[in-house]
Amino acid sequence: MAHPHRPRRRLGAATLACAAVALCLVSAGCGEYRDGDSMARNDAAAEAKSLNESLGHRSRARDAEYVAATEILDADGGTSIVRREPLAWSGRITGDEQATIDVRFVATVQESSGTNFGNLGNSAGQATRCYRYRLQLYRYTSFEEIDCPSVATPPVPTAAPVPTLPDDAHDRLTAALRTATPDTLANRVRAAFPEKHVTVDTTTHENALVAAVGVPAERDCLLLVRTPGGAIESPGYDRVWLEPGEMGCRTGLYVSPPR
Repeated sequence: MAHPHRPRRRLGAATLACAAVALCLVSAGCGEYRDGDSMARNDAAAEAKSLNESLGHRSRARDAEYVAATEILDADGGTSIVRREPLAWSGRITGDEQATIDVRFVATVQESSGTNFGNLGNSAGQATRCYRYRLQLYRYTSFEEIDCPSVATPPVPTAAPVPTLPDDAHDRLTAALRTATPDTLANRVRAAFPEKHVTVDTTTHENALVAAVGVPAERDCLLLVRTPGGAIESPGYDRVWLEPGEMGCRTGLYVSPPR
């Protein structure tokens, strides 16, 4: 027995609407582009926050210009290119002093047709935002948005060399120890290191000659010992002892190390 013909089911309006939306998402052919200028503003703000996190906790004495020259760099961000421009800097990161650096962020967003699934595309856009960073020794960097000054061509910061031990420090100290006596030790080591930023500490210990030379602000330290037999040795020590509040670059690293 033949079944009676069943009438076709008619598609409802809701079903048709869902199909249209799905087709729109796949083809990205409908809907307005996202605003490129708004995207650029968000990218500039995100880059400013990223720089603040990068500057982070300050544990070295530096002047503001050094930081601006070595740590404020151009960077790519998301769908845009964000250019970092140091505008002004002042102060030092040392003691209770505070350094400030003003940075301009110029973000550019390229137009996108939105051919990928779920991407409605965006218009081209650009935004400029400025922020002031405050840096202090042994504190985390803070920042705030400021009005952008009318600076067409910002100045270029330069970084003065950071004081360090000379490259031949080991050879200098070895030579001084080889020819020194307990009475001439201090003068010979200081003569080998006339640089004002280099500290010198010497002593005798159980017929050994001990000398420590360093740049405390940089936790840079060279410790050598001339044993009673005449050998030059480099005793190990925990570098934590060079940190502020610890022993520092002193002969005590060998003679009376912390326990």
